[in-house]
Amino acid sequence: MDSSSMVSSAQSTYTTGVEEICEGVSSKSYFFMPGASVGELLRRRDDNALEDFGAFQAGWDDMPLDGYMADGGRYRRRRHATLSAPRGSNLYQVEAHQPHYQTVDYNNLNGGIARHYEPIQDSVLSGPTMSSLLTLGGDLFGRLAPYSAWHIEAHQFRIEVSGTGADAREVAKPTPEGIHRDGVTFVMMLMAKRSNTVNGESTIYNLEKNPIEKFTLDEPLDMAIVNDERVFHGVSPIEQLDGNVPAVRDVLVITYRHKP
Repeated sequence: MDSSSMVSSAQSTYTTGVEEICEGVSSKSYFFMPGASVGELLRRRDDNALEDFGAFQAGWDDMPLDGYMADGGRYRRRRHATLSAPRGSNLYQVEAHQPHYQTVDYNNLNGGIARHYEPIQDSVLSGPTMSSLLTLGGDLFGRLAPYSAWHIEAHQFRIEVSGTGADAREVAKPTPEGIHRDGVTFVMMLMAKRSNTVNGESTIYNLEKNPIEKFTLDEPLDMAIVNDERVFHGVSPIEQLDGNVPAVRDVLVITYRHKP
């Protein structure tokens, strides 16, 4: 097989993988894919898709605390970026840095105010891993909603906890607002890394808030996608495996909202 045929074959299998995810999201309103399969899918489109993955993971280090936690929590660190994409395209562009906003209808803990977070570092935002994930998002959601342009927001979250018993810092909640929707169209959640961590189980709920599926983003690149208009989701608090070592859960969340 010559090089052009190999490229064509890889592109074909990439397209097949994208279609499988779309079918899952369309039929169930959510989809979970293990990290090994996500990595394979990204490399089908581009052999170098994950060449900076170590640096991508390191992009969660030294993040500032989330200063907008209405529960007073100091267990969450966060960075944020805003992007956009035209309809029918997997191309995207980075927009001027701006605050994140949710109404209290969607976030009854921290909603109702403009939250100004430090931007995602350029080296992470423009690197091949993030680019590949955003391109995948364009391919997925462009198929699921082909006539929509997109307002896109990327969020780096670090949830951390240290100490045990009376020395425990606090309960470390990946979704402190509880069972919720984000007020967008689609949500892509991807595990960057986790260490010394137990729990953090994700649960998907129907619109009556009855649980319909449970899974854990455990390994790097484990990915979940939800149709935010059709299901709720939530994640249980994390705990330390070894009480002498901090527990850390680093997740990338990318949201896509219909843009007029």
